[in-house]
Amino acid sequence: MSLRINETIELADWELSESFMRASGPGGQNVNKVSSAVELRFEADRSPNLPPAVKIRLRKLAGRRWTKDGAIILQCDETRSQVRNRELIRERLVALIKQATERPKFRVKTKPTKGSVRRRLDGKKKRGEIKALRGRVE
Repeated sequence: MSLRINETIELADWELSESFMRASGPGGQNVNKVSSAVELRFEADRSPNLPPAVKIRLRKLAGRRWTKDGAIILQCDETRSQVRNRELIRERLVALIKQATERPKFRVKTKPTKGSVRRRLDGKKKRGEIKALRGRVE
């Protein structure tokens, strides 16, 4: 069962591996008995379906979830259902990769106009004069 990201990117089965463990937190006896938490491991660095630019952006977005061997590890224990946790974690991975596919907007640096600088400084001067008048009355 492959995971489709968009028209060009589709992740193969071997790139994804899931493991299940007991969830922490409240939930009573269910938490102690059932392995409902899901850990998804995606071999991002070895993936042939991701372009190099997307891999670089994905590494930056993943942060500390990116391992030394180039995998992304995501965990989910939000619900009591293992099936629902699997769906949630896959949705998160798809959202993360989609975010990495978007190229950041190129920002053109601009200088403030001379008029805006002058207006800003005039405002600061007026405000300073008002504050200076707040001194002690003699």
